[in-house]
Amino acid sequence: MSKKYFGTDGIRGRVGEGAITVDFMLRLGWAAGRVMAEEGGRKRVLIGKDTRLSGYMFESALQAGLIASGVEVGLMGPMPTPAVAYLTRTFHADAGIVISASHNGHEDNGIKFFSAGGYKLPDEVELKIEQQLDQPIETLASNQLGKAFRIADAAGRYIEYCKSTVPRDTDLGGLKIVVDCAHGATYHIAPKVLRELGAEVIAMGVEPDGVNINRDCGSTSPELLQKRVLEENADLGAAFDGDGDRLIMVDGKGNRIDGDMLLYLIARFRKETSGCAGVVGTLMTNLGVENSIRDLGVGFARAKVGDRYVMEKMRELNFHLGGESSGHIICADRTTTGDGVVSALQVLSACRYFDVGLEEAVSSVKMYPQVLLNVNSRGKSNLCEDATVQEATNQAESQLGDRGRVLLRPSGTEPLVRVMVEGEDKLLVEQLAKQVAAVVEQVAGA
Repeated sequence: MSKKYFGTDGIRGRVGEGAITVDFMLRLGWAAGRVMAEEGGRKRVLIGKDTRLSGYMFESALQAGLIASGVEVGLMGPMPTPAVAYLTRTFHADAGIVISASHNGHEDNGIKFFSAGGYKLPDEVELKIEQQLDQPIETLASNQLGKAFRIADAAGRYIEYCKSTVPRDTDLGGLKIVVDCAHGATYHIAPKVLRELGAEVIAMGVEPDGVNINRDCGSTSPELLQKRVLEENADLGAAFDGDGDRLIMVDGKGNRIDGDMLLYLIARFRKETSGCAGVVGTLMTNLGVENSIRDLGVGFARAKVGDRYVMEKMRELNFHLGGESSGHIICADRTTTGDGVVSALQVLSACRYFDVGLEEAVSSVKMYPQVLLNVNSRGKSNLCEDATVQEATNQAESQLGDRGRVLLRPSGTEPLVRVMVEGEDKLLVEQLAKQVAAVVEQVAGA
């Protein structure tokens, strides 16, 4: 049975449309409470959100639905997604809910659920919630209703947790770091963590007004951060997305360091300190990074794009490190989900350990040229399996040999087929990407 509302990362969409409405959130809160009630006993759910204006009304709606089903609700206010996962565990809550659309603009919003263990909900639980959504809301007797309380020290608890993920004697003194919080959920977290560890911090993107989240800033738009690092003569920069689960960094020369290279550096650090059995990347992870990780004597496996699939593969293989080029890095020996602040601390610890700057720390990685083209699928769902498209793909792969690869995959959110070609020869990669994309476009329009 397929899911109607839940995608690979919760429920997301445009505010006021589809499932992203007040009445749906009311029913969603009630439905989630009903599913938890099947296990018996009084239940507790924690709710956090990013800084979007629409978060206020969705928080109230979810709270009302949960309370109507008899659930106790802990409200944390603006908190990063990984903070909700962590605090759900430490409060021994039955679930955690994040109201966020991650790296999207303020026009969008969404809902993510975490289990009691701090992991994304399994498919079967999401299906149970969807089944309850079709039922009429029944409010419990007044003496059986849940109640709400505020967790006033949520930010402080999470700050201390982040600091605990690096050795107690970690000292970032002497480092000048520019931090871009995307006017999102890390605005009151990341600068404090780094300052308390001794770094000189220049903060930007820390003035949320409800509508400026991710606007020309953060991990998806690091250009201003790159410029600021150079202007301030800083050692490096760190950019988070709106809900704080992604990290992109900038070295002292203003170069963008993506999640692939950061993943390699953390793997190298783990290999020399605590050991690293293997790393999980995605189908989009740069081939040069895979080769560099294997050269460390560390295993490497690929998962489908999406942190849920990365975590599933990590748990299957018992690997403790995984991530995506977008900067979603999971250090399972520290936390249960992608965490931008924790990942930044691991990178900084690695640089301190190797006694080099960020640029030098990743200089041994030979990144392969990679071209990604988006082709309108015109509503056709099986373009990647078309015989003509497969023939074009096979021809491109034969030209690349073992020095590159071709990947076609349909977008999970848009009517697009993403054509990615990667290899050592940049000109050949560009040529083959255009050739394959042209064939896909021709078949789509046929």
